[in-house]
Amino acid sequence: MSREWTKEERYKVFTDESEIAPLYDKIKDSPYRQKYHIMPVTGLLNDPNGFIYMGGLWHLFYQWCPWGAVHGLKHWYHLVSTDLAHWENVGLCVKPDTDYDNKGVYSGSGFAYDDRYYIFYTGNHRDEDWTRRPYTCAAEITMANTARKLDKPLIKPNPDYTDNVRDPKIVYNEELKKYFIFLGAQTKDKKGRIIAYSSKDILGKYDFAGELKVEGYEDFGEMWECPSVERIDGKDVLIFCPQNIHLPNSGDAKDHNGYVVGDLDYEMLTFKPAGHFHVLDEGFDFYAAQCAANSDRKILSAWMGLPDSEYPTDDEDWSGCLTLPRELHVKGSRLTQAPVVELAGLRHHAVDATKETLPDGAELVIDTDGKDFALRLLSDEDGKGGILFTYDARKKSLTFDRSGLSQKLNEQYGNVRTHTAVSAVTRLRVFIDRSSVEIFVNDGDEVFTSRLFPRENEHHFHFDGKGEIKLFSLIHGVKEEFKI
Repeated sequence: MSREWTKEERYKVFTDESEIAPLYDKIKDSPYRQKYHIMPVTGLLNDPNGFIYMGGLWHLFYQWCPWGAVHGLKHWYHLVSTDLAHWENVGLCVKPDTDYDNKGVYSGSGFAYDDRYYIFYTGNHRDEDWTRRPYTCAAEITMANTARKLDKPLIKPNPDYTDNVRDPKIVYNEELKKYFIFLGAQTKDKKGRIIAYSSKDILGKYDFAGELKVEGYEDFGEMWECPSVERIDGKDVLIFCPQNIHLPNSGDAKDHNGYVVGDLDYEMLTFKPAGHFHVLDEGFDFYAAQCAANSDRKILSAWMGLPDSEYPTDDEDWSGCLTLPRELHVKGSRLTQAPVVELAGLRHHAVDATKETLPDGAELVIDTDGKDFALRLLSDEDGKGGILFTYDARKKSLTFDRSGLSQKLNEQYGNVRTHTAVSAVTRLRVFIDRSSVEIFVNDGDEVFTSRLFPRENEHHFHFDGKGEIKLFSLIHGVKEEFKI
């Protein structure tokens, strides 16, 4: 169980890297530090932010609290990549250093304009009596990795909504020649909403345009976080995180990340669904997904965690990682999420799969005959424990069962997830890092993502079914280094 933090500890102002260097020295040799997933240099990582492709580089930030595994004073930490597989730490970039963000630089998005890189984020302001006021702020990210902030916020608190208004997503609509900022919001009677503001100029005056009306979703959770509007394969896709709602086959989880495919009318601010709401990931740990701006490809990354979850590394004073990048496509009224092709560049060498032993950082590829199978991952030498992933071909039923893990976590949300596959399962791609697993079914028709924390002897696997198995050892994709 993680320790209790005082408000003063959580919101301590970070001034110099020497303050957290001992924290890094403490955690750098943890057996659960990832090889090829983005993770915090110290402390807590949660939402991905400001994701964009520009100048031949993929830029990505994560929301960061440097002091420990606690949601406190948030900053933005910056990484770059040339290929979405190998990432380099750039360092701390966006700090809570104005009156408008005095208690945290919260989540937001990026946008390229006139060869400049702008970010739009929620400034979390607290008065002396701890009253929260959310501001939508903007800044230009310079080549020197500094944030040149606007003097004033673009959008002030809206009195018609609670203080739960955050996570700006900026979109340009060519037809109306306007920029739209979409914000997750909550009505006074605690209904989740997305509200919109518009402007003719990217850093100009933004006027309230109204609520985005989503037909059939008027009473769907108490708050909608991390909204995103994406145009994918000729269809509009609305991505958001409804909170405090129970969904089928999701155990007792109450916070979710999903999407609806449909058509968005910017002038009328209406979204007409072409299908149902689907969660993006059927596993236990997935939230706050964000798509990269300024790219013809739709690349998604998400926080491999949930708002109220706890993890074994909390006691080591660090927590969190991001998912592998996924490329999105629309298939009917659903999305597919395939691991980006560049991840093949992480393969170091093929491993003899018949020994049923997982290397330190692995990719497992299994081509099956479309019939029943059972895959056990991270078991002990006797083939017991770990994760059990099964497929019932007659029912087209996939089951992810983590109850066999020796190190339990977040059991209040259940240990089993069951999902009906879109089509017969003929291929699995499984990425196993030191403290996570991502299972891609049929190149992304379904994905199951989970944090896990195996003991030293839990590194075996067994496949019960017919299929061709390939196993690869993966190299480091993110260099372990202390860079502030």
